[in-house]
Amino acid sequence: MTLHELGLLTKKASKTLPTIPTEVKQAILIDMAAKIVKAGKIIKSENQKDLETAREKGLSSAMIDRLTLNDERIQGMADSLQEVATLEDPVGIITESYTRPNGLLVQRRRIPLGVIGVIYESRPNVTVEAASLCFFAGNGLMLRGGSEAFHSNHCLVKILKSALSEHGLEEVINIVPTTDRSSVDELARMNDVLDVIIPRGGEGLIRRIYEVATVPVIAHYKGNCHMFVDESAKLDQAVGISVNAKAQRPGVCNALETLLVHEQVADNFMPEFLKEMADKGVEIRGCKKTQSYSPDIVPATFSDFDTEFLDLILAVRIVKDLPTAIEHIQIYTSDHTEAILSQTQENIETFTKALDSSAIIVNASTRFNDGGELGLGAEIGISTTKLHSFGPMGLKELTTTKFVVIGDGQLRN
Repeated sequence: MTLHELGLLTKKASKTLPTIPTEVKQAILIDMAAKIVKAGKIIKSENQKDLETAREKGLSSAMIDRLTLNDERIQGMADSLQEVATLEDPVGIITESYTRPNGLLVQRRRIPLGVIGVIYESRPNVTVEAASLCFFAGNGLMLRGGSEAFHSNHCLVKILKSALSEHGLEEVINIVPTTDRSSVDELARMNDVLDVIIPRGGEGLIRRIYEVATVPVIAHYKGNCHMFVDESAKLDQAVGISVNAKAQRPGVCNALETLLVHEQVADNFMPEFLKEMADKGVEIRGCKKTQSYSPDIVPATFSDFDTEFLDLILAVRIVKDLPTAIEHIQIYTSDHTEAILSQTQENIETFTKALDSSAIIVNASTRFNDGGELGLGAEIGISTTKLHSFGPMGLKELTTTKFVVIGDGQLRN
């Protein structure tokens, strides 16, 4: 079967999804979760094949971390499936209803987007997150994971399809059966199959999709996330928050990549901050003022401030005031996540209004820009595209609305 034929099969099968009762979809998701847990040993065995190849290729420790499936992460995938099953089914919800002067009842009702293509790298848990959200929101799904996670992804899809097959729905989710890079280009041009493509991965992947796609794209672009330590910040909090944002899991898109520090608090903040970062193995690349606090700091270049490191590397700049911090972020932002640590409400409001990233976080870690942490259940990605969705994409973001117009014999004049 060709990739196009597989896509058409997915599209045909997905036509029935908007009519599937909520309780049936919930039961399937819960069954998926149970099957994931039961197949834990098989999943880890297939994942080990990918990990061995990754080490042979010399992938970074951060990339290997993203690729790894252990018992905790397998349970996390199952928990995510169960959590999605508890959410409100968006399909069919009436979002607006009003009556026209001629008596016509006009409604907007939520409907699935259609068939979604998800092209992603490294993280096999994306397979399960994308499947749960797309399925519950009534969408067909075509997956194209990275070659580095080939065995893991195909194992997971096989498990998910086994739960769907019991209801005759096994073809609503499919995965590209090859690692051939040409399949990415082909998928991106399948307008007669796909309604939208959501790419998740590095900057190179996103740029490639934009270059070749004729299908509409909702981009999960790079996460060059910033944090500003204001002069009124609680400095003991600021150290803990910034360390968490950078080092808790450095290989993900909402990890901190650039820290900006108000010069008035630098003397009190920097020594403890640098000690904590050193303990975590974080390399600091700093401006000249930052370098004055330690001989171990690597001089920062302009490109460092424009880089999503996805590793234990952090760019640091000491700035004279809030406007300078905002200006820096506006130059280098990827519209993903920005944070301010401050106790001055006026400064918080200025920061929040001046920046238009998908999430502005106040006095907390950038790691909270996440669908699960924000109450959406799982997420299919964090969109940095303002049309049609911006920020973490949960169930509602995988639907659109249609008009339903109800009359009683009205004729148009």
